Amino acid sequence: MRKLKTLIMATAAASTFATAALAERGSDGNLNIAYWQAVSILNPYLSGGTKDIEASSLILDPLANYRPDGSMEPALATEIPTIENGGVSEDLKSITWKLRDDVVWSDGTPFTSADVVFSANYCLDPEGGCNAASNFADVESVEAVDEHTVKINFSVAKPFPYGPFVGATAPVIQEAQFKDCMGAKAPECTEANFGPIGTGPFVVDEFRANDVVTYKANENYRDPAQPAFATVVLKGGGDSAATTRSVLETGEFDYAWNVQVEPEVLDQMMAAGKGEIISAFGTSVERLMVQLTNPDPALGDKRATIEGGPHPFLSDKAVRQALSMAIDRDILVEVGYGPNGQVTCNVLPAPEIYASTANDACKTQDVEGAKALLDEAGWVPGSDGIREKDGVRLSILYQTSTNSVRQGTQALIKQMWQEIGVETELRNIDAGVFFGGDQSSPDTFQKFFADIEMYTNNFDGTDPEAYMGNWVCSEIPSPANQWIGNNMPRFCSEEYNALSAEMGKTASIEKRAELAKKMNDMLMQEYVIIPLIHRGRVSAASNTLGNVVLNPWDSELAFAEEWTRLD
Repeated sequence: MRKLKTLIMATAAASTFATAALAERGSDGNLNIAYWQAVSILNPYLSGGTKDIEASSLILDPLANYRPDGSMEPALATEIPTIENGGVSEDLKSITWKLRDDVVWSDGTPFTSADVVFSANYCLDPEGGCNAASNFADVESVEAVDEHTVKINFSVAKPFPYGPFVGATAPVIQEAQFKDCMGAKAPECTEANFGPIGTGPFVVDEFRANDVVTYKANENYRDPAQPAFATVVLKGGGDSAATTRSVLETGEFDYAWNVQVEPEVLDQMMAAGKGEIISAFGTSVERLMVQLTNPDPALGDKRATIEGGPHPFLSDKAVRQALSMAIDRDILVEVGYGPNGQVTCNVLPAPEIYASTANDACKTQDVEGAKALLDEAGWVPGSDGIREKDGVRLSILYQTSTNSVRQGTQALIKQMWQEIGVETELRNIDAGVFFGGDQSSPDTFQKFFADIEMYTNNFDGTDPEAYMGNWVCSEIPSPANQWIGNNMPRFCSEEYNALSAEMGKTASIEKRAELAKKMNDMLMQEYVIIPLIHRGRVSAASNTLGNVVLNPWDSELAFAEEWTRLD
């Protein structure tokens, strides 16, 4: 318990991140931000897309955010609750947050504990789908102690009770605006989902889905000197090379998110001298998600669901393992990422205490071993060299978002799989659609109507409990939960569920690390996720921007109210 207390105090300590003095609100004019993945919705509870979550973070606040150094900082709360200050109960079954009394919603109405209670009920509604459901694992109830105090009760002891309302994925939404949007009605509330009333530094001025969001400074923001910028334009679409060029070469934009540009092209852009690359390694992993259910469109509503039955060939572990063995990850890093990428064999690569070494064999490509494994499993080459068994061909539809680096990675992996007798059809989807929250689209990464899909994911903060909870059975996207969930492979294991539950009530940091590694290893050794590259988070910032530090533990825009225009 002493180690736990020390960790909580260290995590909750005030950040030493230095900020320059800000001018009066709005004095720095307009801020132009480029996201090559266009924003599709401004309600993070209804989207797993990072671009939607980050765009929302300019409007909506959680009780606390993570700073770039990984520490927690109060946002709507007055302090980080700990055992020492009485905010976390001795039995670890409750956490009590004291709320600021100087916060109002952007419409001028009071922010109270009732809004926090409502936000929890909104996400926990059994008839709805909530992208942040794993953040609320083991929450038994949320109660308003008084107008500015809220208590979260857990069904088990929670050594890390900071899942609910910490970080941009689980903010507080206004009860008055969303009260008629509970459960199955949530996706239907277009006006609220496209223009949430918030407590953050900006408010929505205009939102054009899958195109552009314009914001203006929130005149009711709690700090009268913030934000420095009067307006923000967040333009979406295009590709990463174009958005990066708009900052580093043309100077048209001030900030470009998620730089995915080949190293030699990036060097050429940097030579113009208009901006700089900012980066930090957190927990981002470019990975292949393997479809365990049948995505055949003939199945109708049962397509890519447990009810539709197992995948015709990816349900065979030997096939999944062979696909991983055939990949030369060093080449993928060299060609697509350079110093901003590292080979990884884990979906949980950091912090270091959680990083497993049990899967390191993936660092070495083994084409002959992959062939032998398929031979042994009865998958034999046909007349055209493509392996088949009982009339089923190893023919893969491999999808990802549209981006030159990702398409380059796809092409390389296709060649590698060809070597072992696997046929691959490549598909790329506009990122705004792929990572979007459109319930009617067949092309979202959560519907996953393909055999393999590739993208990067990470988690808020430094504790992986909620993140590893993404692969419990209840997180499988399906029509029943409006396709909201993070278990894209449709992996379901009672043993994994038990490990996740045990981590939720384990205090020892060493034991928590052991459990996290076991969960990681189960996913890796079942080959339901095939990790490729531990990616640094990389963005481009104009030389005219001040106070910008890349945040790998939360939304990159979580502290945009601190950004300034340099003279």
